[in-house]
Amino acid sequence: MTGSGPVRAYTLTGPDGAPYPSAVPGTLGGHRRGRLYGRLDCPSALRALARQYAQWKASRANRDPETMELPRIPDNEAPPPSPLLTAGDLAVLEEPPAPAAHTAAELAAVLGLLGGARVVAVGHSRDAASRDAAVAFAAAWRAAGREIAAVVDWPEEAASWLRPAQRLTADAPDAWAVAAAPRGWAQLVRRLRRGTGWDAARTAGFAALGDPRIAAATGTAALQGMRGAAPDGGVWHFDRGWVVRTAAGGVRWSP
Repeated sequence: MTGSGPVRAYTLTGPDGAPYPSAVPGTLGGHRRGRLYGRLDCPSALRALARQYAQWKASRANRDPETMELPRIPDNEAPPPSPLLTAGDLAVLEEPPAPAAHTAAELAAVLGLLGGARVVAVGHSRDAASRDAAVAFAAAWRAAGREIAAVVDWPEEAASWLRPAQRLTADAPDAWAVAAAPRGWAQLVRRLRRGTGWDAARTAGFAALGDPRIAAATGTAALQGMRGAAPDGGVWHFDRGWVVRTAAGGVRWSP
């Protein structure tokens, strides 16, 4: 190839998964952690690319040139205050499916996941499906002779998530049951992770929360170990940003 200037090189991925050089950019791309795939020129992709670039640029600027490691917060300093998720963080949750009405098998699976607890706090979004699932869980839990520490709801958008986070963790329950839409839950998780006794590994959610895009928005570690149920009675859990699913018949996969 001839020309007046150097040819810009791109590295693309072929059908076999192997990288190869190309003189033209690709048109399709994906984000492994967020399980996203599509055209690189769509509005959502452009926003996600801009956000990733800003994070990459900031991390490079903040790195210690001697060790190439991010500086650590001294042990005697408190962690920084929990920020709200930005519009960029929430871009991956622009159009999540709305929670569907829970099934009997799903409810039974959530109850089973929390079988080792006695006192549980219940949280839910304000949509009808989430509210009904939370009510059904609380009724079944009490019918089994166990205790509900609190029932807390929240909107999908809020100026501050401090109050629902505090109410959900105030009585130090053994575990948490959550029926919610992904967008509001993702924002509440960020607040729960800072300054409360909430533990993702002691939390069970209904089907709508088994969405890897929530981990993409909140950060991989935020949901590590959280479990939940699918409509067929199968279960899922978050593992390093992946949602690992086990069908009711025992077959595991990571979509």
